[in-house]
Amino acid sequence: MNNNPIILDIEASGFGRGSYPIEVGFALPDKSTYCYLIKPKDEWTHWNTGAEEVHGINREVSQEKGRPIEEVASVMNEQLQNKVVYRDGWGYDTSWVALLFEAAGQVMNFRIDTLYSLLSEDQLVLWENTRREVIEDLGIQRHRASADARIIQETYIR
Repeated sequence: MNNNPIILDIEASGFGRGSYPIEVGFALPDKSTYCYLIKPKDEWTHWNTGAEEVHGINREVSQEKGRPIEEVASVMNEQLQNKVVYRDGWGYDTSWVALLFEAAGQVMNFRIDTLYSLLSEDQLVLWENTRREVIEDLGIQRHRASADARIIQETYIR
């Protein structure tokens, strides 16, 4: 059985109050990745161009090509049911997932924890250099949710 952690990453409309998820991605223990672009609710209007510069997703693309919130929440529940899912230190991820599930009218049936709960102090010291090596070795160019989840997972494995 594979003991690699499930890693979750979220791309969002901004970095603070009023922001919402626009893409969710995760890497499963077998290293397969999943990514879902989310169609924002009409009342979700906050948009930060700085966030857009980071992830490269514009509002129009998320509205036109995004999947309905209810569908994304259902797929996440199906694929992550009864699992512990880890996120990196970016504290907003948990609130964005909670917002997604609240807007979908669904109960999240998996648990989110911080990846740092799995790391020793020695591993934390090595994290950033290892992460840079992973990015170079994997040749990942884009900053998107599933790519970031894969980078985080591989960094943890190494």
